Amino acid sequence: MSAARPLTALRTTAVVVALPLLLTACGYGSESTDDGKQAAVAAGAKKLSADEVKIGYFPNLTHATALVGVQEGLLQKELGGTTIKAATFNAGPSEIEALNAGSIDIGWIGPSPSINGYTKSNGKNLRIISGSASGGVKLVVNPKKIKSLDDVKGKKIATPQLGNTQDVAFLNWIAEKGWKVDAQSGQGDVSVVRTDNKVTPDAYKSGSIDGAWVPEPTASKLVAEGGKVLLDESTLWPDNKFVITNIIVSQKFLKEHPDVVEAVLRGSVKTNEWINANPEKAKASANAALEKLSGKALPADVIDAAWKSITFLDDPLASTLNTEAEHAVKAGLLEKPDLKDIYDLAPLNKVLKAAGKTTVDAAGLGAE
Repeated sequence: MSAARPLTALRTTAVVVALPLLLTACGYGSESTDDGKQAAVAAGAKKLSADEVKIGYFPNLTHATALVGVQEGLLQKELGGTTIKAATFNAGPSEIEALNAGSIDIGWIGPSPSINGYTKSNGKNLRIISGSASGGVKLVVNPKKIKSLDDVKGKKIATPQLGNTQDVAFLNWIAEKGWKVDAQSGQGDVSVVRTDNKVTPDAYKSGSIDGAWVPEPTASKLVAEGGKVLLDESTLWPDNKFVITNIIVSQKFLKEHPDVVEAVLRGSVKTNEWINANPEKAKASANAALEKLSGKALPADVIDAAWKSITFLDDPLASTLNTEAEHAVKAGLLEKPDLKDIYDLAPLNKVLKAAGKTTVDAAGLGAE
């Protein structure tokens, strides 16, 4: 199996929505927070095969399935007497490290750190077991400087980090336009400026960047500062869908506690169903969870716009993960990975089938 090149690419990636200044930007640094939180368990509830399940996620809107599932007790309800212990992370690498160390068992995370974690361990540490969210990435520009897609040439455009999913997507879009950019330096027909999402709005206001290819709600923060959405990345994908958040599990935990994994997946499926049936309540629940974690809720103009561009779903959109890996290889940021068994969707499909829902496909990348 080919290993991922030990670059920032994919190692320091988190395909997530980085919150504005009120939160630590996701995808940067390696901090994690052990919330020490254990969800309330109903009296007399029967435990599954584990006393507790340690889950990890980011305090971000694209991780709303976890935020809402914990906030509304939908995950805990499926686990009975098995307690949830939650930890939040600011970056994909720290969550992968926690999974490898056994500090968490199951995590909501982006596709790029999933790919990197899988390849670095030669396919021995994790499996992707479900999808969670799609979309929520936009090219937002200064309308005074950029009026059309062709005007992007010669301008300074921010991405969150070298090799992260938005960076790779932008480099691929540039290449398809026929323009040349050195992936490592970001120099060429377009200046790709790697900028933490937490400072991107200030960089935009100061004029040091002309736009940004960024996830939500950073994109909506830029719009609130006068920016214009020039391109929604979803329009570049089949059916306007691409994975931005999926669910991973350690292979050890999956083998030892399949009943707990199945319960978490039931909770995730039911949470996504509740989110889609109650979008306003779900948005408020996610914002309440963010407020607990950060001390401050997102402003209405930001969360309203951001929420609309994110789709919550159970399908991991496996073919798009494979395409994202191909884009990273094409950009020279990743050696061709062997992702053959990165998915194990059998537990999810069991849950979906029992709920009368359509099963999902691993696009040829599923474990036997």
